[in-house]
Amino acid sequence: MIAGISYGELALLATALVVAGAITGVLAGVFGVGGGAVIVPVLYELFRILGVPEDVRMPLCVGTSLAIIIPTSIRSYNAHKAHGSVDMSVLRAWAVPTVVGVIVGSALARFAPPVVFKLVFVVVAGMSAARLLANMKWRIADDFPKGPLMKVYGLLIGVFSALMGIGGGQICSMFMMFYNRPIHQAVSTSAGMGVLISIPGAIGYIFAGWDKSGLPPLSFGFVSLVGVILFAPVSMWTAPLGVKLAHTLPKRTLELSFGVFLLLVSSRFVLSLLGF
Repeated sequence: MIAGISYGELALLATALVVAGAITGVLAGVFGVGGGAVIVPVLYELFRILGVPEDVRMPLCVGTSLAIIIPTSIRSYNAHKAHGSVDMSVLRAWAVPTVVGVIVGSALARFAPPVVFKLVFVVVAGMSAARLLANMKWRIADDFPKGPLMKVYGLLIGVFSALMGIGGGQICSMFMMFYNRPIHQAVSTSAGMGVLISIPGAIGYIFAGWDKSGLPPLSFGFVSLVGVILFAPVSMWTAPLGVKLAHTLPKRTLELSFGVFLLLVSSRFVLSLLGF
């Protein structure tokens, strides 16, 4: 028995995490996300069962998620780039402000209460789901702006992604479709954003939680090594399968699938905020 959990229960949890890792990889490829919107809720339940205190549980989930999606995002980005669908001009414009935003979000993680992480998750995922499911074209202009506003977008993507533990896929996709970019290009470019967000984000969460008490064994700050080991290899292996699927799906099917996925994720944390 470990931490009050029987070996049989631990085996079931490990199996569930491996299966979730496989699903995460497919979703990363299909939607251009690093899989954090799946990883964070799964880890939240796991750490709850293991008795991780509430005040460190959510940042531990977020930091571990960012570490897990590093290899998945890299492999997903390379696969999308091979299809020629990544907008490199957008990546170059957002690179520096996004990394700055991730650093700011990671620093906030040290002091922010759990409700902040959950609210950010619910608001961002819920807005994205509503827009996609209702087929609302929240178009601001036919092309991205030049100058400071583009940098502000990158900064916001970095901050919110760091607080949600995601690779920025759903936020990046939303901004790109605000400016008339097709869904396939949006998810492909989002995969590249995942690389820019996950690496500095994971490092930031390690430092943010370095001296925190109540963390489970084999945790480096707010990053659980056990979670990384169970999730990352499987999700990295299945990511290219999702990429192939994404490029065979019709535009509306991809939008509806993404919308349902985000709605389920946001609903889970609404229940959590209500005490369930």
